[in-house]
Amino acid sequence: MKEQTLVEMKNKIQSLTNVVQHIMSELEYLRTVSFGTLETMKHMSDYDNALGKVKDKVKETNNGDKQQDTK
Repeated sequence: MKEQTLVEMKNKIQSLTNVVQHIMSELEYLRTVSFGTLETMKHMSDYDNALGKVKDKVKETNNGDKQQDTK
């Protein structure tokens, strides 16, 4: 291969590496925010009631009603 082709390939690989590293850091940020949000919600007074409603809705969905609620 020509040296120029190798240099271009090296630059593309470095660019892809940078993108993947950025995606990984964003994923870690989202994980942290998600965990923080969940822990905050757990401290709300109506959390258990809301969790029960979500569980009931999941059961309904799993029992044959495959339509997605878009509300």
